[in-house]
Amino acid sequence: MEARRRKAEEWRRIQTQRAAERQRLRDYKIALARDEVAVDTTRLAPSNSYSTPDFVLRGTYRPEPFVCKDCGVAEVWTPLQQKWWFETAKGDVFTTAVRCRACRTKERVRKCAARRVHLEGLARKKSSVS
Repeated sequence: MEARRRKAEEWRRIQTQRAAERQRLRDYKIALARDEVAVDTTRLAPSNSYSTPDFVLRGTYRPEPFVCKDCGVAEVWTPLQQKWWFETAKGDVFTTAVRCRACRTKERVRKCAARRVHLEGLARKKSSVS
């Protein structure tokens, strides 16, 4: 009697898992039809987190709206940009876009100038000590 009950519970558990997998597959096909881009989990950078990002669970990248933290312009992080960031550039899977393209360019120039000034200062310090 106990074996029958356990077998029935196991069968229900398996059926529930199969139904959930079928639903995920249906959702995935619908997402691809909406021009979302598929995730290749083998190309993602390793993460030391116990949780899984939403886009990995979903299986697709979808447009993510954000507001630029420098100029305040509303932008959209496109699925193709996300795919490049996570799979090619190996960005952390829990990061999101925070700056528009123009502000990213300005920030890159600012950092480059700060690095140059810092290195010139180190070179001057080294030459005056020697």
